Amino acid sequence: MATPAFEEIAETFEFLDDWEDRYRHVIELGKEMAAMDPALQVPATKVEGCASQVWIMPTISGGRFDFQGDSDALIVRGLIAILHALYSGVPVAEVTAIDAPAELGRLGLEEHLSAQRSNGLRAMVERIRLLAAAA
Repeated sequence: MATPAFEEIAETFEFLDDWEDRYRHVIELGKEMAAMDPALQVPATKVEGCASQVWIMPTISGGRFDFQGDSDALIVRGLIAILHALYSGVPVAEVTAIDAPAELGRLGLEEHLSAQRSNGLRAMVERIRLLAAAA
C-alpha cells in the first residue's frame, strides 16, 4: 500500500547495510525537503509528544492528502520527509488504512531511534491520521 516515493526510500535502505549510512540518508532526505513557511509554524500546527519542535500543516487537493512539515532537528526533518513519502498523494479516505508501523518497520527505524524519537515519530503518525480523518 506504500507510495512509489516510499518504496524508493525502502529500496535505498535495503542497499545501505550500516545504520550510520541510513542515519545520514534520513538527514539528507530532511535537507532535501522543502522548507515550511515559518508563518505556518504556529501552535495549531505543532505536534505534541515530540522532543523536538515539529509542525505539520495538511493540504487536501482533489481528495488527496498532502502536508508540509518541519522541525528544528535535522534527523526529525528526515523522519518528516519519510512520512511525507508515505502519505503524500494518498486519497484522504485511505490515509488511516496505511499501516505506518509496518511500513516504517521495513526501514528498521524503531531499532535505532531513541525512545524519545520513536515516541515523536508515533505522535507525528497519529497527528497525520487525525488530520486526514478530520478532512
